[in-house]
Amino acid sequence: MKKLYTGAFLICTTAVLCAQEVVWQKDIKSSTQDFLSQVTTTIDQQYLITGSSIQAKKLTSENKQNNGYDFHLVKLNQQGDEVWEKYFSGQNHDFLSATVATQEGGFLLAGTSYSGKSLDKKDDAKGGSDIWLIRINEFGDELWQKTLGSAQDEEAKAVIQTTDFGFFVAGNVQNAPKGYGSKDVLVSRLDKNGKELSQIILGGKGLDEVEKIIPTIDGGALLGIYSRSTTGGSKKTENFGEGDYWIVKLNKEGKVEWERNFGGKGDDHLRTLAMTSTGYIVGGESRSERSGNKTAGIEEGTDIWLISLNEKGDEQWQKSYNFKNRDILMGMNVIQRKDEREKNKDLTQGILLGGYTQAEGRIETDDETFWMLYLNQDGNEQWRKHVKGESRKREERLSDIKLNRDGSIILAGTSAEELGKENWKIVKLGDKQLDQLIEKQDIKIYPNPVSDYCYVEIGYDFKEADITIYDMGGRQLQSLKTKNKVTKINTQNLIQGAYLVTIKTDTNKTANAKLIKK
Repeated sequence: MKKLYTGAFLICTTAVLCAQEVVWQKDIKSSTQDFLSQVTTTIDQQYLITGSSIQAKKLTSENKQNNGYDFHLVKLNQQGDEVWEKYFSGQNHDFLSATVATQEGGFLLAGTSYSGKSLDKKDDAKGGSDIWLIRINEFGDELWQKTLGSAQDEEAKAVIQTTDFGFFVAGNVQNAPKGYGSKDVLVSRLDKNGKELSQIILGGKGLDEVEKIIPTIDGGALLGIYSRSTTGGSKKTENFGEGDYWIVKLNKEGKVEWERNFGGKGDDHLRTLAMTSTGYIVGGESRSERSGNKTAGIEEGTDIWLISLNEKGDEQWQKSYNFKNRDILMGMNVIQRKDEREKNKDLTQGILLGGYTQAEGRIETDDETFWMLYLNQDGNEQWRKHVKGESRKREERLSDIKLNRDGSIILAGTSAEELGKENWKIVKLGDKQLDQLIEKQDIKIYPNPVSDYCYVEIGYDFKEADITIYDMGGRQLQSLKTKNKVTKINTQNLIQGAYLVTIKTDTNKTANAKLIKK
């Protein structure tokens, strides 16, 4: 794979005014059907693009290393330039499903492996397909790996880090001896070194597939499950239709606290979750008319359906949105601001959705194009936009969308003129409307107090800035130039005490903040 171009262009929308600028675009070209699963934003606002690919060099080599797909990672800096590219391979197919940026600066990769012990895979297969976890540092070097599984087929779907630096890994298992249906949800709790602490199987009498897991402020997790089950097994709530949203809250020990079921008489497919200041937002696609406990109607084909819940899982509101044809929701971001009355409390300002629309019946102009939908905190639509970037292929499908702290947006998906040749398309947007909603500080340092490394975040717009560290006597200790909004600083050589960090931009903006070395 190789990068093709970088550019800065304008995109126009359904509105009269263009409020967005394409800051840069990267196309990572392929000659095979590559799967892009996620874009993960690092603590210093770089981007890890992850998915599954057949390595091009293996296609032309007589002695192929393996028989299929590998974990594929491409790290981009804040300007969209490639920092590094990595593959992790077993002898057979290995599909990378989910990635989480760790608080320590690296990543945990979670994928589905059909490989035994071979090449990069250090553990034997447990039987069928297994969950393959790889912990890496910020440079892509492996720290540890672990294979989870049984004699049955398991698949990884989602992973999060918890407040104690451990992890929840969520996936699915087929026909498990201790399961309840044809497919159940499997959740493993691990410590930071990969040791499995507990495991739970969730399901009813039918098929249940986990789609998303998010951390909760109490150290637990919220699971979003696509359920085609009746009650029985661990499932206490009945389905309303063909497929429903099933929401399960786990405590920090991985045990069920509560569960909720939402759906109409048709098929409703949960895709994603997000935390708000009052609870949670649940989102996916719906083919159901008003029925069951679905009070939002449907316009045409498959609509986007959102439900707002409080912290106990009780419904606050639900809304549906339509782009015509089959609308597919792939990502959701919540914008928070500090409460002016209670500074330690956040208030939800809005919700940014990203997805694409598949053609069903007549073809709409913007089918198979990345779209964004912005809502206020009550779910009322504020604007919608289609994102073509520099180029538009015949078939473009968004995989993930991330809102950065400075109000910019990263969209990652696949772009193809024909099936089987999916390029990865990464677009960074600047959005003036969202920028006004994002709280910014002139200078921000975290973590603070610091041990070895800290990050200096600059709130101004600039092309180049100087960062300088002084001791409290005014003696200059470190100085560096940066083009990044967030810059990593090595503080290992500083002795315990207080320091002053100053910034000066090429636009003559200055700011300073105190740094405490532990």
